[in-house]
Amino acid sequence: MNSGKPLEKPCANCFVLIAKTDEEKEKFYWLCFGLWRAKSFHYYLKGSVIPFITKDELKKGINHGMEQASTNFESFEKSVKALRLLEEKQKQFMQNLILIEEAKKAIFYRYMRRR
Repeated sequence: MNSGKPLEKPCANCFVLIAKTDEEKEKFYWLCFGLWRAKSFHYYLKGSVIPFITKDELKKGINHGMEQASTNFESFEKSVKALRLLEEKQKQFMQNLILIEEAKKAIFYRYMRRR
């Protein structure tokens, strides 16, 4: 479920958060990413066929997350650092899976070409 998932670029039917600085943008991005991963937005979802979140409910969720992050900012920063690392590792892993699939195709292709 992608309701509340932060994106790097805007798309249709999504809300856009405009930050004053790149640092603030990063902070909100990772806060929302963490909240989304923790399924914190599920509480606010509406709709039975296509779940969605309203702008006001999204604000409530982000504000609540920001309050929690502000009370222990050092822990929040550690969590963000860990999330960034895991996201990077996941991207590398996915790229490796793509390369493995391409290698499998190439091996079989060479076999078929020999015949």
